[in-house]
Amino acid sequence: MSKIFSSADHALAGIVRDGMTVCVGGFGLCGVPEVLIDALRDTGVSGLVCVSNNAGVDGVGLGKLLRTRQIRKMISSYVGENKEFERQYLAGELEVEFCPQGTLAERIRAGGAGIPGFYTRTGVGTQVAEGKETKQFDGETYLLERGIVGDIALVKAWRADEAGNLVFRKTARNFNQPVATSSRMTIAEVEEIVPTGSLDPDQIHVPGVYVKRLVCPEPYEKKIEFRTVREREAA
Repeated sequence: MSKIFSSADHALAGIVRDGMTVCVGGFGLCGVPEVLIDALRDTGVSGLVCVSNNAGVDGVGLGKLLRTRQIRKMISSYVGENKEFERQYLAGELEVEFCPQGTLAERIRAGGAGIPGFYTRTGVGTQVAEGKETKQFDGETYLLERGIVGDIALVKAWRADEAGNLVFRKTARNFNQPVATSSRMTIAEVEEIVPTGSLDPDQIHVPGVYVKRLVCPEPYEKKIEFRTVREREAA
């Protein structure tokens, strides 16, 4: 069966439901699967648990799902640029599980590798440690952190072949690479799909065995989080 779908709506058809856990790639506004997020919003599903480094900004990325109140809980490490995220959390409308960034990356990677949990020193003695099992190793205290496995994963890649092998471009790789392995159904939106065998095997970042569905929507809007310009010099 072909992994290529004609649109993001078709790629999500039949696999989304209320209350599911969604792992989402991206960092800030870099490497965010915008088209798939739009399609997920349009399904009308609610009560979502979203796992992502951050929730985008107001009205962009996962910020769109926050605005429509479709997210019940965020598992993330950064919320600084999203005022709606802050408002919902402080108002008790959104459950938030803050996770140190490196720990979050490893929890996602561990889930994809079939590792149910691991121990780390990060967070010991802080609120991050509350309610978590601890263990002593060589005289040091470590926290038990659980691996994360999503019901679906949404990722953004630069290029894919028809078999689903993915290549990311520079810093847009970010969380997309571990997220792509961390769910039961990974869907990738890509800027280009090439014939199977066209990609250099040494350049493939995620093997196609992890990717179940592909979509190649056009055109893409390249968003900039902070636009900085200088005044034009007088002639």
